[in-house]
Amino acid sequence: MMKGRNIIGMLLIAMLGSILGIAIYASFVKPKTVVVQSSAPTPVVNTRLLPSGVPEADFRMAAEKAVHAVVHVKTISTVKGYRYETPFDWFFGEPRSYRQQQTGFGSGVIISPDGYIVTNNHVIDGSDEIEVTLNDSRVIKAELVGKDPQTDVAVIRIKEKNLQYLEFGNSNELQVGDWVLAVGNPFDLQSTVTAGIVSAKGRGLDIIGNNRNPYRSQQEQSRIKEGIESFIQTDAAVNPGNSGGALVNLRGELVGINTAIASQTGVYMGYSFAVPVSIAKKVVDDLIEFGEVQRAGLGIIGGTVTAKEAETNNLKVNQGVLVTDLTKGGGAQAAGLKTGDVIVAVDDHRITSMAELQEQIGQHRAGDQVIVIVNRNGNERQFKVALKPLDTNAPTLGASETWDYLGVELEELSEKELQKINQLSDKLTFRSAVRVVKIKDGKFKSAGVPEGFIITHINRAEVAQPEDVVQLISRINGGVFIEGVTANGRYDYYTFKK
Repeated sequence: MMKGRNIIGMLLIAMLGSILGIAIYASFVKPKTVVVQSSAPTPVVNTRLLPSGVPEADFRMAAEKAVHAVVHVKTISTVKGYRYETPFDWFFGEPRSYRQQQTGFGSGVIISPDGYIVTNNHVIDGSDEIEVTLNDSRVIKAELVGKDPQTDVAVIRIKEKNLQYLEFGNSNELQVGDWVLAVGNPFDLQSTVTAGIVSAKGRGLDIIGNNRNPYRSQQEQSRIKEGIESFIQTDAAVNPGNSGGALVNLRGELVGINTAIASQTGVYMGYSFAVPVSIAKKVVDDLIEFGEVQRAGLGIIGGTVTAKEAETNNLKVNQGVLVTDLTKGGGAQAAGLKTGDVIVAVDDHRITSMAELQEQIGQHRAGDQVIVIVNRNGNERQFKVALKPLDTNAPTLGASETWDYLGVELEELSEKELQKINQLSDKLTFRSAVRVVKIKDGKFKSAGVPEGFIITHINRAEVAQPEDVVQLISRINGGVFIEGVTANGRYDYYTFKK
C-alpha cells in the first residue's frame, strides 16, 4: 500500500513539473504570433523582409516584363581587306583587295507595340543587314530608322504589331544604391538577366566618338565632335552582346541603355555603364520624328570645375561647370551669363560636372527655356535661358576679343611639317603645333613673339589648332607661358601677363 502511494506521489510531482515547464516556455521562450486584422487586401510589393528586418529586393516582376521586350540583334556588314595571293605578288606585286562578310551581335529594347527598338549606335553602325530575334524565337528583318553617334543611340524597326514593350522610366530619380537589372544577350545567350546597384551617376568616360583612336592624328582628333556622356554606372554584370540591352528599375521601367564595361580583358570586371533615358528618350523621339537629332545649345564654352581651377581662378565654389566663353548671340549671352560664372544647377537639378550639364540640356529642344543658377563671386544668381539650335561652329565672344587682344594670326602645322620640326629638334618631340603667320599690335608683339614661331604649348598644355591657343589663354588669370620652336627646331619661349 505504501509503495502505491509513493508511485502516485511521483506521478503528481511529474505532472506539476510538466505544467510548470509549459507555462515557463509559453511565457519566456516561445515567440509570440501577432495577427493584424485588415479590411483591405494585402498590397503586393517588390520587397520582402529578411529575418533581420532589412528589405530584400524582389526582381521577378521586373525581369518578367523586361525579358519579353529585350531582343537579340544580329548585323551583317561587308568589310574590305587586302592580301597577297601568290609569292610573286608578295615580292614584286601589290596586295589585292577583297570583300568579306562580317557578323556582329548585340541587344535591343522594344519601346512601342508597333516595333520600334532602341539599341546602341555601335551595334548597328556600318551594317548592311539587321536581323532581330524576339524572345519567342521569331526572327525578323529590321530597318534602320536613325542613329546618333554622339550619344551612341540608334533606333531600328520591325514590321510587327501588339509587341510587348518597356515604358520609359525616369533616370533622374535613380539614386546611388538603387537596385537595377541588366537584361540582354551576352555571349550570344538570349534573355539573360543580371542584378546590381547604381554605383554612380553622371560618369563621363570619353569613349563615344572614338576620341582616343590611336590611328588618328592629334589634328584629326581635335575636329571630332565630342560625345555626350553622362553614364549610369552599375555593378550589374554586363558582357559583350549586352550592348543595346535594357537597364530597368524594380518597377520594370526602362531607365538606361547598356553601353559599355570597364574592363582590361574585354569581359565584365566589376562595373558597367548605361546611357540614361533622360538622354536616350529625347534622341529616340527625334530620330523617329525627324530622322536626326534636333539639338539645343546653352551657348557656353566651359568645363568641370577642378580643385586646381578653383584655386587658380579664385572660385567661391568647388563643384559645377566653369563658363570660360560664350557663343555670340547664344541664349546664355542674351540671358546675362558671363565668363567666370560657375553653373551649379539647371531646372532644380544640381550640376557638378559637364557630363551632368550635357544630360540636362540634352533633354530639351531649341526654343525651350531652362532656369540656370550660377555662382558669381560667391553669390548664386538665377537666369532664364532660351535655348537655341546647337551650332558647334558659331563664333564666341572670347575668341573675337582674345584674337584682337593677342594680335596674332595662327595656322595649323601639317603632319609633314611637324615631322620635319621633330627631326630638327634632337631632344624634343611634339605631337601637335601651330605656326605664327602674322603679328599685329597686341600681347604677342609686346612679348616679342616673332612671325614664323611654332607654338607647341601654352602654360604646359598642348595646342593642336589656333582655337586651342585662344581657349587656353582665355582661361588663364595671370602669367601666360608660350613654348615652342623656331623654324630651325631651336626651343624657345615667351611670356606675358594678362
